[in-house]
Amino acid sequence: MTGHSREKLHGDLPSVSSKAASADRKELAAIAFERTRMPMVVTDGRKPDLPIVLANKAFLELTGYEAQEVLGRNCRFLQGSATSPIAVAEIRAAIAGEREVSVEILNYKKSGEQFWNRLHLSPIHGDDGRILYFFGSQIDMTGYRRIEALEASEHRLLMEVDHRSKNVLAIVDSIVRLSNADDPALYAAAVQHRVQALARAHTLLAARGWTSISLEELIRQQVTPFAATRAIFSGPDINMPAPFVQPLALVLHELAVNAAHHGALAVAQGRLSISWKPRPSGAGFNIRWQEVGVDTPPRSAKRGFGTVIVGAMVEKQLRGRLEKTWSDDGLLIDIEIPSAGSTSL
Repeated sequence: MTGHSREKLHGDLPSVSSKAASADRKELAAIAFERTRMPMVVTDGRKPDLPIVLANKAFLELTGYEAQEVLGRNCRFLQGSATSPIAVAEIRAAIAGEREVSVEILNYKKSGEQFWNRLHLSPIHGDDGRILYFFGSQIDMTGYRRIEALEASEHRLLMEVDHRSKNVLAIVDSIVRLSNADDPALYAAAVQHRVQALARAHTLLAARGWTSISLEELIRQQVTPFAATRAIFSGPDINMPAPFVQPLALVLHELAVNAAHHGALAVAQGRLSISWKPRPSGAGFNIRWQEVGVDTPPRSAKRGFGTVIVGAMVEKQLRGRLEKTWSDDGLLIDIEIPSAGSTSL
């Protein structure tokens, strides 16, 4: 950071410090950065591809790289064949929006060994408000996952297997059966992220006592992690019954993931607009999902899991209707949800 004075960078003041320590704050901060056992890196937010400009000893020890092998490179060199594209999309969205994010992502050491990385990314701005750096810290969660996997699985099962879990288990069964299983690691990641989308909706339901839920709140919950500042939300206050929440959450998650991988959120000029309104009859509601900046529809003839599960959730469980159209502007999806959905797939 030799090209900048202290006044150009924003930082948090110490909660407690002596006069002597305050005077030595810059030097102490540098020592703390180097000596802490938490892996940390700093990337230059003003340069293309956000190259690493600082990496502490703990980061080098965790990843197995030498200093000269990481400086000047983007952190994506830690990614590999089984790294979840969904986690990567969430990180990219946070960087584009210059906001903090915490993501658990599968990374690779220099040796090729996999490790689960709980990454926390935070932007550093100058006095003029422009981005200067991104600060990233990592926690190796591999050991925790191995120790707690069975325990956590049993705990979730005990807490959630009740009369309200019938639909959830049916959806999870569809996820397991229909997700692409060609690559075991990617299959596991895809299933995990889809189940996490359901878990977020479940948490929302639990917080509201399994009563009606705001449609806008659910849409924002599932879409915002991938859209950053590139999504526009508009519509009146609509509360939907609890049985609608989890199947609709998975529909929104799949549409957002597809937009991040192949649609409007995958291109720089792309934009996403989501609007909703009551149905003309007054029973149920309509959702309009519009992606602008997508030139042509994908040419793959094979129906992927996203298409299959979205159709199953909308048409079979929610007893609704979905219409997808392409135009010169991009993709338009209209979803109609009647007042009473089914209780089983």
